[in-house]
Amino acid sequence: MARLARVVVPGACYVGRSLRRYHKRKVKIPKIKYGVLRILLKKYKNGMKFLRYPGGKRKLLSFLVNHLPESRDIKGTYIEPFVGGGSVFLYIKPNNALISDLNSELINLYKGIKLYPHKVWETFEAFPAGKNSYYKIRDKKIDGKPLYYKAARTLYLNRTCFKGMWRHNPQGNFNVGYGGEERRWVITHQSIFELSQIFRKTEILSNDFEDVIMNATKNDFIFLDPPYKPGEKDLHELHYSNGKFLFEEQVRLSETLKSLAKSKLIRWAMTNSSHKDILKLYKGYHIKNIPVGTSNKPGILTNNSNEILITNY
Repeated sequence: MARLARVVVPGACYVGRSLRRYHKRKVKIPKIKYGVLRILLKKYKNGMKFLRYPGGKRKLLSFLVNHLPESRDIKGTYIEPFVGGGSVFLYIKPNNALISDLNSELINLYKGIKLYPHKVWETFEAFPAGKNSYYKIRDKKIDGKPLYYKAARTLYLNRTCFKGMWRHNPQGNFNVGYGGEERRWVITHQSIFELSQIFRKTEILSNDFEDVIMNATKNDFIFLDPPYKPGEKDLHELHYSNGKFLFEEQVRLSETLKSLAKSKLIRWAMTNSSHKDILKLYKGYHIKNIPVGTSNKPGILTNNSNEILITNY
């Protein structure tokens, strides 16, 4: 059990220094069987638990991975212009990658883990537990704070906020309420370090999707998961950091993909809404219905997904 000395998972008893710290705060800690602990740790080790992100594809991996290349089959660079929570990226674990997202907090998180994994962990672990502490950390100004602090704060808020929502007020400040500590300690020092090793083989940007796609070269593979609401033409959604992704952007995305030179042998796959106008944009491409997908309620799946997988191969 020595290797698990400071691991804390949902419902698990805290051990070592964490146990003493939480006992001082008189937090009631339920017990959990060791077998359940092993299952939770195995799920994370498979790259399937890191961020709680609206629209994330972790729960769809069992379908998606049957239609995506393995890392060894990607001869060029793995590119993801809308990386979000990175479920597919972390599952594939490409040897050479470029990821991008317009969510600056998200990108700072990835860069912070890449450059300062140990400081990110130490800061993340040191944040106190509880509702009052959450709001103090959430509302505190972070201008001038080092990158590793910003990264740790984003990870802390994501793991302890209500249902993993990523919502901002008109002033651009994260404003999701407190959700509890149960999901915080799926994150461990070891997992942060392992993520940093993956990110070290990755170029991390915060660029417009068109710029990212047009930089693709021969034998690259692009996975795209643009913001969308299943079955709808447009996205107007406060749970996403940028708030909206309208049909005009869908058109620009399709035109950008169609402009890629076939001689470069660039393969791409995309998840999207099954709205008829979006389907028309990709007439002639391979389109598969995703059998189980996201419902109107965050974190809940439905058998009528209204989501599709589009590929050019």
